[in-house]
Amino acid sequence: MQLEHQIANFLNQPSDINDKLFAVVGASTDRNKYGNKVLRVFQQNNFNVVPVNPNATTVEGLAAIASISDLPKPPHAISIITPPRVTENVVEEAILLGVQHIWMQPGVDSQIAVSQCKDAGINLIYGGPCILVVLGFRDR
Repeated sequence: MQLEHQIANFLNQPSDINDKLFAVVGASTDRNKYGNKVLRVFQQNNFNVVPVNPNATTVEGLAAIASISDLPKPPHAISIITPPRVTENVVEEAILLGVQHIWMQPGVDSQIAVSQCKDAGINLIYGGPCILVVLGFRDR
């Protein structure tokens, strides 16, 4: 599958944005960190998004959850901004939940996590590009 098609499938939203939930795993309360910027770019583009951070109660005004397993139903897609070892655990959880779209931000991927996604048939974006560039992040 070509990268442009993979990105379109990841970002695909129905007319009612509440039908598809996007999760940012590694969302940060620190506005200088990529985990915060990725969450904000989803917000700037009006995506239905939830921050995933086991150490925060809110991120950018949104209630944070500890893991994607805490959601009532699996998210449409997850964007991961975690250390590679944590990424592997997130991918295992996502596979168990049936998540079909994962975007590993540059630097968070590991060969194990990539192989797990490919073996599970997940639409995986990794190794670049960064979602901040694709969605046009504006730092404000």
